[in-house]
Amino acid sequence: MAERAVEQCTGRTGVEKVPCYEQLLLPLVKERGVETVMATLGRVASLDSDVARDGHVLAHGIGIAAYSSQEDVARTFARCSPAFQSGCYHGIIQAYFEHAPASSAEAVNELCAPYRGAAGNRWLLFQCVHGMGHGLTMVHGHVLPEALRGCDLLSDGWDREACYGGAFMENIVNATAPHHAGAGLMARQGSTGSSHAAHAHGVKQADSAVVAAAAPQALRFKALDPADPHYPCSILEERYQLACYGMQTSAMLHLNGGDIAAAAGACDGAPPPMRAPCYQSLGRDISSYTLQDPDQSIRLCSLGSERYRPWCFVGLVKNFVDLTATTESAFAFCAKVPSGPSRMKCHEALGEQIGILKSDLSERSILCDRSERGYVEACRFGARLIQERPAGLPLPANGAGR
Repeated sequence: MAERAVEQCTGRTGVEKVPCYEQLLLPLVKERGVETVMATLGRVASLDSDVARDGHVLAHGIGIAAYSSQEDVARTFARCSPAFQSGCYHGIIQAYFEHAPASSAEAVNELCAPYRGAAGNRWLLFQCVHGMGHGLTMVHGHVLPEALRGCDLLSDGWDREACYGGAFMENIVNATAPHHAGAGLMARQGSTGSSHAAHAHGVKQADSAVVAAAAPQALRFKALDPADPHYPCSILEERYQLACYGMQTSAMLHLNGGDIAAAAGACDGAPPPMRAPCYQSLGRDISSYTLQDPDQSIRLCSLGSERYRPWCFVGLVKNFVDLTATTESAFAFCAKVPSGPSRMKCHEALGEQIGILKSDLSERSILCDRSERGYVEACRFGARLIQERPAGLPLPANGAGR
């Protein structure tokens, strides 16, 4: 099946290729099951580098196609895999909100409750609340401030940040790949965007002109602004800035034709507290651009300013873990990062991901012990195994962090 799909879709342009694969793969979800179709997508990615790069969007589509009912979310969720940055998980939550668009505080807090607490799975909790951000953005007709207000209903700050991140990702993906599976779901079922979008609390009053009328019962929000590489961060309230800049280089690179150095320069022009998060976003995008090639990734990160370069490596190594929910390639990558502050940040970031992957402290410790001599403590600090910050581990310029 994978070989036939590649044969049919090879030669299509970027805009046409994703719908081509969707038409071939998504109908198979109900017939052959999520596991089989995700495995097929993995095989397709090994044959088509575009899919290796953009498979997250296709995995979203598989999750959307797998959804059957509100009562069946947990069982369907369990059939997904972490492949392609856990896009399948995100798609299921997207579909949930399309079928049950009411976003009360009770509803949004209960949806991901099975993954909370000491006995929960923090990795799956992240996928659930991140997917919630995607779903809320869709259900509000891609009026981003309305979706962010939905995320605000979550009672836990960590959950809210993950939800914001999903909303910002959906905003950019829908703007840059409007034919992705989520957009198709919206088209089939009809937009339920709120007519109160212009009054969304997240938008500064002086900038309400960026919201333009579109659908009969909804106001459309301008997703990107070619004249402002920092938009929509530049018009949103402070509580959304960290998550916004955590995705913003995807917008910058879309607007500048993939110029990594120019995106780094734009990050240098972000508000000082947001420059490190912007560089972290750049690292994630570089991982995608290079298909996780360590040497190419390090070279591209080095195009940025020395002051914020360590956070580019943070974004890279976190993406290495996010892609597969494993740490082998991440440890190998950190070993290649230039020694000193950049490598320290790499191991700290790897520890942070280990802390999400593993709830058991002894398992975290075993994994961090794989760090190189001199960097074990940075990993342990990131994994919340120790409280004292290791010497030589840099802080963001604004002093944020532990």
